[in-house]
Amino acid sequence: MILSRRFVLVTATAAALALGASACGSDSGSPAPPQPAALEGVGPISLVTGKDTSGNLQNQVDEWNSAHPDQKVTVIELPEDADAQRQQMVQNAQTRSDAYGVLNLDVVWTAEFAANQWVVPLPEADFPLDKLLPATVETGKYFKRLYAVPITSDGGLLYYRKDLLDAAGLKAPTTWSQLAEACAKVLPTAAGVSCYAGQFEKYEGLTVNFSEAVNSAGGSVVGEDGKPTLDTDAARKGLQFLVDGVKSGLIPQKARTFKEEEGRRAFQAGELLFHRQWPYQYAKASATDGSSAVAGKFAVAPLPGLDGPGASSLGGHNYAVSAFTKNKKTAVDFIKYSASEEQQRKNLEKTSQAPTWSALYDEADLVTKFPYLTQLKKSIEGATKRPGVVKYQEVSRAIQEAAYGAMSGDTPVDDALKSLQGKLEALTK
Repeated sequence: MILSRRFVLVTATAAALALGASACGSDSGSPAPPQPAALEGVGPISLVTGKDTSGNLQNQVDEWNSAHPDQKVTVIELPEDADAQRQQMVQNAQTRSDAYGVLNLDVVWTAEFAANQWVVPLPEADFPLDKLLPATVETGKYFKRLYAVPITSDGGLLYYRKDLLDAAGLKAPTTWSQLAEACAKVLPTAAGVSCYAGQFEKYEGLTVNFSEAVNSAGGSVVGEDGKPTLDTDAARKGLQFLVDGVKSGLIPQKARTFKEEEGRRAFQAGELLFHRQWPYQYAKASATDGSSAVAGKFAVAPLPGLDGPGASSLGGHNYAVSAFTKNKKTAVDFIKYSASEEQQRKNLEKTSQAPTWSALYDEADLVTKFPYLTQLKKSIEGATKRPGVVKYQEVSRAIQEAAYGAMSGDTPVDDALKSLQGKLEALTK
């Protein structure tokens, strides 16, 4: 999730800025990273993470603790909201507190935490980086040095009510116009069902959804040179899709308050025909314990775009070692354990969260259980990397303000993009 995701976000640029290559933009003036600190110290540590909506994290920690009674890991859960998670981690780092050991970082936080020396460089040889999806490994690097190890990845998917589309003789849409046409045909006879939702509250998820919309229209938030590219027809078409969606009712007003979990609950309750969401939703929506009204009735497809399949933003979470924890060796060993193929397979089977081990996407038994794995791998490999910029939070907040204002009808699309272009130019110098 932009678990607390997470982000989130997506439409391909962004779950934060689709700054696909923007990772360069604001790094140029930053100092070279420090030499690796001595990774010493054995003993108890904490794992600091957003709220575990998967329900499996404690199982993994319990397994480690059983085998390492003198190096127990205590889980410290922060709020679901990604922005609130980051704020608490930053506050802890600024006080140089040793209360936080291993940090579960959103993939877009690496540059900020590394540049401020809140996390320590890690020895690449200690981790199976060559076995992981290359795109995920890059999210853990800053100035080509490893600071965080990818534990879960993420790509946006379109969840849809296959039973309702089948009854109407329709297939999963590949374009926005097909999505609208499907809603117009299905909803009149589907009481209580709305058309489409994503993550549209004013938080990181909106950055992701905005970026994906721009990318899925053929544009970008930031170009290959690290400069904002929002004064384009493609960017206007992307934002216009979201604005028109609200105006027409394609996107219900209720969805303007959705983060990941609110949308998940709505989809599971049978209230949505289409839902842009991360892979973690698959297991929960498939539950047969009575918690899901759509178990066995839904399927997933690539995100739709302007003229064909759209583009996802690259999401996910990485583990990093706090610069202030005393037991750094234990922290590194715990990350090795968590990043192992065995643990990632177990986590996939129990939660449907996207692994970072490449081979897991091709195992026949896993593909049978999780049919979306093949297309998810392609989504991740082709996803737009969010900006690895030190001022990422300011960039994301600027995007959220612009997108939310336009979707609320308070700001014309052209004005919103012009203002955002200027703000991002200043932030990515």
